Amino acid sequence: MRLLKFKQVDVFTRVPFFGNPVAVVLEGAGLSSAQMQHIAAWTNLSETTFVLPPSSAAADYLLRIFTPHAELPFAGHPTIGSAHAVLEAGIAKAKGGRLRQECGAGILELQVDGDMLWLDSPPATETRLGDADFGVLEKSLRAKVQGKPRIINVGPRWLVAELSSADAVAALVPDMQIMTELSNRLSIGGVTVYGASGDGQSAIHVRSFAPAHGIAEDPVCGSGNISVAAYLVKTGQAGRMGGNYVARQGMQLGRDGRVSVRIEGDKIYLGGSAVTCVEGSLRAPAS
Repeated sequence: MRLLKFKQVDVFTRVPFFGNPVAVVLEGAGLSSAQMQHIAAWTNLSETTFVLPPSSAAADYLLRIFTPHAELPFAGHPTIGSAHAVLEAGIAKAKGGRLRQECGAGILELQVDGDMLWLDSPPATETRLGDADFGVLEKSLRAKVQGKPRIINVGPRWLVAELSSADAVAALVPDMQIMTELSNRLSIGGVTVYGASGDGQSAIHVRSFAPAHGIAEDPVCGSGNISVAAYLVKTGQAGRMGGNYVARQGMQLGRDGRVSVRIEGDKIYLGGSAVTCVEGSLRAPAS
């Protein structure tokens, strides 16, 4: 059987075994979609990625991203973690401090700034939540929601809602069955919630739940944090956080990560560090 070079990278942390892990298969060429999905189901991480040669001369590499259940056009922490792995493995080199990644959402640019990687996020669109679904959302969260939640589409579609505080975010014990049904009906990946923080380390605390994708809770979610930033922009609240802020996520799962966000007009940049925890090879599954 063919051996494939492999790394497991923790993202949004400089400390191994914190942040959010992503499995990166560095030799994805020749694998079928079914084989990729098989590997992603086996790793049982929120996402597994596969690095392939780009189809466009404008990109440095092509990335395919899978949850245990489905392929995604884009996701934040897999993009940053895979860029870290690609640089570390020498598959691509930053040109002028930048990498260009091809994925289902198009060609995205990443800035390499020391040990920080900054992602130029895809454009976001929004859909308002109906009154009936607002009640279902609160029932699924078992908590009261502030303001008017929105469905934010950045490739993955997240239902974003604000809670009264970081403590309220920390206390959540969602009803996963109701949330799964809501997610399937609205064709969303899941629900991301946030609340203002008073911990002196971050502006907000965030949690992301995606039970319909087989992920009860994503430890530290890049696309979820992009969606929160887009929600703040689209509801005229970006000034609450300033042009730059840090979000904290993953404490309830023992993964305490830090996500940097920079908002410039309508543009959102997602930043984070990454560290490789596992390096080796895996056997390609039968086709």
